[in-house]
Amino acid sequence: MATKRPTIIAVIGSGTAPSPQELELAEETGRLLASKGAVVICGGLSGVMESACKGAQSEGGLTIGVLPGNDARTANRYVQIPIVTNLGYARNVIVVKSARAVIAIGGSYGTLSEIAYALDSKIPVIGLHTWSLTRNGYKEKSIIVVKSARSAVQKALKLAEGK
Repeated sequence: MATKRPTIIAVIGSGTAPSPQELELAEETGRLLASKGAVVICGGLSGVMESACKGAQSEGGLTIGVLPGNDARTANRYVQIPIVTNLGYARNVIVVKSARAVIAIGGSYGTLSEIAYALDSKIPVIGLHTWSLTRNGYKEKSIIVVKSARSAVQKALKLAEGK
């Protein structure tokens, strides 16, 4: 009998200088994901990643951090499963490809690369105060924009189930 795997949702965002609002949204997002039984995967460092893991752990959830370097000790204190890659930003592919949906909160260029990898792989991206895209002068609607952590989690889980 096959084991049912938990739903893995990536939470991505800036490791450096996220706003207090982004940190709050990330923690709430992690908490809500864990309360629904989802596993949180992220880049494993500080900022949005740490806040999402903190929120997930507060609800007894599982957290995975895909680290850019070669030392598991660089993971934030809320990462339960550190994955050491020594790949730098190339680890961003692993973060999003391991997830069934991605929630982007704020973010800088590393976050933008993760968004691009996810969209190119047909992995849904839900955006909270994050990047918006244009193509040929027209607003691109590939990032599903929401206003709250609750909406982001509901949409991510629904899309992860293929609904």
